[in-house]
Amino acid sequence: MPELPEVETVRRGLAPAMEGAIVEKLQLNRPDLRFPLPENFGEKVGGRRIVSLGRRAKYLLIDLEDDLTVISHLGMSGSFRIENETPGKFHHPRSKDGKHDHVVFHLKHEKGSLRVIYNDPRRFGFMQLWKRSELDLYPAFAGLGPEPTGNALDADYLAGRFAGKAQPLKGALLDQTVIAGLGNIYVCEALWRSHLSPKRPAGSVVTKTGRPKKELELLNASIREVIADAIAAGGSSLKDHIQTDGSLGYFQHSFSVYDREGEACRTPGCGGTVARITQAGRSTFYCPACQK
Repeated sequence: MPELPEVETVRRGLAPAMEGAIVEKLQLNRPDLRFPLPENFGEKVGGRRIVSLGRRAKYLLIDLEDDLTVISHLGMSGSFRIENETPGKFHHPRSKDGKHDHVVFHLKHEKGSLRVIYNDPRRFGFMQLWKRSELDLYPAFAGLGPEPTGNALDADYLAGRFAGKAQPLKGALLDQTVIAGLGNIYVCEALWRSHLSPKRPAGSVVTKTGRPKKELELLNASIREVIADAIAAGGSSLKDHIQTDGSLGYFQHSFSVYDREGEACRTPGCGGTVARITQAGRSTFYCPACQK
């Protein structure tokens, strides 16, 4: 499933084509994706201007005029691509089988006419409509923690959430009420960068007075850096993730521990070997030699 860097990459790719455009028509090629599409979806979106594109955690937000937002989740195999309206002429290369084109935004703006097409072979993604002014009430957003890309995430905040916790660091970091949108790949990578074991109790990086230890300050910096690096690389293409121009993200070539079981640790002078363990039903990759 695409994680935060992949969704942010999609947002940045779509923004130049969609922001400011009028949705002349919303074409629905089937009534449902993972869930039924919103009632009268085409009529409610058609004719409205797209004000901006945003993101919350792993969700893409298409903000329309009149306080409406299309909330889109890519699921396992969802992707967007951009095409010119002229048949056979693509603004970006075709990258998916057209029989899985389920939702088509027909757009008109000063740059001309474009189609933005949502393609999803497995149909695990979904789209919903919500009031922009009430996004905090959307069930999936209720209680979400701060974004790892914003200023609200710092070592003091994490100390307050981790203090006294015996829960392993890996599990604490995957808790979406602690940090929104941080997924398995990037938690493994951030823990490796900060030389912290995923099995270590979360409370062990906080002082008795509730202040962040140096280790927690390093972990906070590592989280922000690994997310920034992944976004710059266009995300990680492990299975289905593609960018809006049809190209693949390439951060997977920079993995230091994720999916590298049995390979040498990349920490200079470490000499350890990457191991895989299971935590809460999910694979964790780390170096037992240098992550303590």
